[in-house]
Amino acid sequence: MLISHETPIQMMDSSRTYNDYDYALVHLFETNPKYYQFFKNSLAAGREVLLDNSIFELGTAFDSEKFYNYILDLNPSYYVVPDVLENAQQTMISFLNWENEHNMSLIKHIPKIGVVQGKTYDELATCYKFMNEKADYIAISFDYSYYQQSALGKNKLEKCRNGRVKLIADLISDGIWNDDKPHHLLGCSLPNEFKEYHRLTRAIRSIDTSNPVVAGIYNIRYVPGIGLVDKLDVKLCDLIDAPLSPRNITNIMYNVKQFRVLNDL
Repeated sequence: MLISHETPIQMMDSSRTYNDYDYALVHLFETNPKYYQFFKNSLAAGREVLLDNSIFELGTAFDSEKFYNYILDLNPSYYVVPDVLENAQQTMISFLNWENEHNMSLIKHIPKIGVVQGKTYDELATCYKFMNEKADYIAISFDYSYYQQSALGKNKLEKCRNGRVKLIADLISDGIWNDDKPHHLLGCSLPNEFKEYHRLTRAIRSIDTSNPVVAGIYNIRYVPGIGLVDKLDVKLCDLIDAPLSPRNITNIMYNVKQFRVLNDL
């Protein structure tokens, strides 16, 4: 699995030493030229850049026309087609509208990532089948409300962690999962989730999570063999310009290393 941990501006250049690829949030392009230039430089250096539509950060996907223009200008390695949180039908419509409303011939060389959305297993499975047919790459989120009914756990975070594992296991069991298509895991609740996939599938190509970085900014260190048992209610995009002390940087570097050890990556 390729790993990318979203990182504040101050450490973005050094993040290339611990990130396998670079994960871009499009809404930050408008307000932070340094942030945008980082990804231009990464692509020029031959690194992969995955461009996200910022739906998790904004609540709704970034403006479609602006997003398309940023894809044209940046020419990322992959991009996430605009989706609608937990709404399978509207996500599928959004995917079709994306293809119908833009000149796809100009970006047809860039693989499209389709996000699975829904509130029930049937909706998620239906959306997965659609993305399997239409998208080049399939993404699955860490925080569907469905996990709270489908998974075991002592709290919401444990149910999210266990819920995504169970969802993927169920898709495999039901013959829906396509092991020949690359998959991306969006975010995480608890950082010890990813080792579970070694026994399930070889098709998870990439993951992104700012979990070890956000914890390090608040000087919280991963516990060896466990990681964290709680999660700060803060998004990395809100810390993008955070000033980092030497202690912060030491803790971030410790956590990103432990993340790989924890998950056998």
